Amino acid sequence: DLAVLMSVAGVIAIVFQKLKWPKVIGYLFAGILMSRHTWGGNFLADEASAQTIGQLGIVFLMLTLGLGFSASSMKKVKGISGPMALFDTVIMIWLGYTVGTKILGWGTVQSLFLGAAICDSATTLLAKTIDEMGWGGRKFVKYVMATSVLEDVLCVGVIALITGVAGGNSLSLGAAGISLGALAVFFISTVVIGMIVVPKLLNNVSKTGDEALLLTLLGCCFFVSYIAYTLNFSIALGAFLMGVLGAASEARERLAKLVDPLRSMFAAVFFVTIGCLVDPSACLDNIGTILILSAVVIVGKGFNCFAMSILTGQSIKPSVQTALGLAQIGEFAFMVALLYTTATGDGKSPMYQIVVAVSLITTCLNPLMLKISDPIGDWAERRTPKRMLKWLNQYHTWFERVRNATVPGEASRRIRKNLLLLAVYLVLIFAFSVVASMLCSFDWSRFSEFFNLHKKSFFALAANLAFLTLLKPIWTAGRRLGDEVGSMLLTGVPSKVSGNWRKSVIHAGRNFTLLAVSLVAAGEIAMLNVNLLPEEPEVRIGIVVAILVSLPLAYRYLWPAVSAAGAEFRSALETESRISEQPASKVFTLPGDHYGRYRLAPESPAVGLTIKALDIRAKTGASIVAVVREGGRNRNPGADWCFAPGDEAEAIGSPKELAALKDLLGVISPA
Repeated sequence: DLAVLMSVAGVIAIVFQKLKWPKVIGYLFAGILMSRHTWGGNFLADEASAQTIGQLGIVFLMLTLGLGFSASSMKKVKGISGPMALFDTVIMIWLGYTVGTKILGWGTVQSLFLGAAICDSATTLLAKTIDEMGWGGRKFVKYVMATSVLEDVLCVGVIALITGVAGGNSLSLGAAGISLGALAVFFISTVVIGMIVVPKLLNNVSKTGDEALLLTLLGCCFFVSYIAYTLNFSIALGAFLMGVLGAASEARERLAKLVDPLRSMFAAVFFVTIGCLVDPSACLDNIGTILILSAVVIVGKGFNCFAMSILTGQSIKPSVQTALGLAQIGEFAFMVALLYTTATGDGKSPMYQIVVAVSLITTCLNPLMLKISDPIGDWAERRTPKRMLKWLNQYHTWFERVRNATVPGEASRRIRKNLLLLAVYLVLIFAFSVVASMLCSFDWSRFSEFFNLHKKSFFALAANLAFLTLLKPIWTAGRRLGDEVGSMLLTGVPSKVSGNWRKSVIHAGRNFTLLAVSLVAAGEIAMLNVNLLPEEPEVRIGIVVAILVSLPLAYRYLWPAVSAAGAEFRSALETESRISEQPASKVFTLPGDHYGRYRLAPESPAVGLTIKALDIRAKTGASIVAVVREGGRNRNPGADWCFAPGDEAEAIGSPKELAALKDLLGVISPA
């Protein structure tokens, strides 16, 4: 099956590369032609195993998306792309849910999956189309791409939420709340612990070579994806989070290059397997629904993005171009539709066929819509009344003034920072208890009968030791918050008031805040221990004694380790800014007669020989600094580099040395 899938994907890649069409469309159509629904037979020996292989495509797609996630880039356009992505996602989920329940007569969960399937624009398709059009430098493009990436992130969360509650045909508010809370706990604990461990691990492993670096990244990726799967979340969420953690390392660019071939391979297989599930007859039977949903996607997403682009301060033409660029759905729609089938076991529903068909239609139309967005944008600006343009300019000026005026003060930022830290610490305490409970449910008898018999005691003690490590950070954050609260209580108090009275107010605010924080933390730990601690009183007493004995050790070892972990976390968050602040490497230019570039013809005597076999350096004195092959530039090729027809060898040396190299290479063609 893998041989068939990869052979078909390879042929499609070649053909569509020549035609300069998006290859994802070719993969899907190839899958449709291979489908058992098309011919009555099956090209695949085991369709289920092929789908399992295709699931790896989801992992690598989401991993590379996370590696390319740039917090600093998003920060620059958050005032425009953030509201646009949130508004478009919410409205499209609502539209999909409404169409599903009111028009198609589907159930709640199925309609929610439909809304999730049509809420996200195709980032890969957009990037490919914009690159081929040469529009990368246009102003609206950064907003389009940022909005699409943010929609990807939002859709990952939506998928995780609805997958966790997709056990039946209805969605209760309580189940949604529990699933959303579990999602928040998983997300926060993974990011916080991952930021402390993963970037440092990858930075250290990167010194040993590419192979170890890639395997370490993939091991972490599949481990986090497995945890997400175990908690009934999508594997896409785990893979994306691992990509974000990898992007916080100094080796982010190397990681992206190492993963890209795997992404290309398994993503191609994924899209072909998606096409294999398409039933052309089912699509024809639902052609009305497909056309209605295609119109909902194009009109709905177009209107949402145009309206929010105008409301966030953009002019008419960029708003039109943004709307037309984002009016499509792509690879996320396939994943959502496939996840619905696997999560609910509803193989009879036509939703999968409908969603894939809608995606194909909007995907094929998107390059055309982007191309005509230029003249349509110009026409829209010309046809807009001057009074309306004047009003829009005044609104944009007012909006910028309001946005700049609502920047929070330094004191407000410090209060929010400490509140956020306290919330994260409390979530981590809960996460530790969840992990301990999960580990207690495993059968450890194969490891040790004694350990399995007393596993609840061991994991309860371990969880409480983890709680102990967070006591000092909670106390520190509470003290800082108390200082800010005390200072805030003095706002507006005349400066002539006694200094002792001021100190008393600050101390009162600090002590009251510290007391409240301590009660909340102690209350959470007590409630969690009700379920964590074993029933035997003597065991409970033993755990309490062990915790008390551990206090000096915590002061000596654990709390300094937590402080060091906090430093690692802050360092990981600042990785991107450090990389961007590094001075650009100096480029030394050589005189034109000291550089040569030679393309080897098929009959060149150097073809089939290595640099070492040709003994280039000894015979000519020139140095091969790079070899261009099939569009890829390979810098500093080693002695074992074997020349092939069409290779372009770049060399440096004196004019005499370059002439000798040209003679050694023999027959060459103009480069």
